[in-house]
Amino acid sequence: MSQQTEQILQQFKESIPLLDVLTDENRQAIIMLLAQHKSGLNVNTIAEQINLSRPAVSHHLKVLKQSGFVNFEKKSVENYYILTVRKPLEQLKSLIAAIEAQCINPDQQTI
Repeated sequence: MSQQTEQILQQFKESIPLLDVLTDENRQAIIMLLAQHKSGLNVNTIAEQINLSRPAVSHHLKVLKQSGFVNFEKKSVENYYILTVRKPLEQLKSLIAAIEAQCINPDQQTI
């Protein structure tokens, strides 16, 4: 196996947690909701908007925070969650670019 192939396989392994986070429809809904509210939302507002309990929303936000998709700002006594997707998206884009460079025949058209 070539060193380049091993590097791509390593990128795959490192991306699994990010991809796993995105498989959950509730986390997808939270990401899309936060994308529409750049100044951030608190747990109560998120729970009302996507019809989940506060503890369920808190759990999903914790998973999203651990993977770098969201962060929070403390405002008064509440945390307001905001999207911080740059790092995980850059990691996934890097994986896609490596796969394209290694796997796509130069004679084929790319999308």
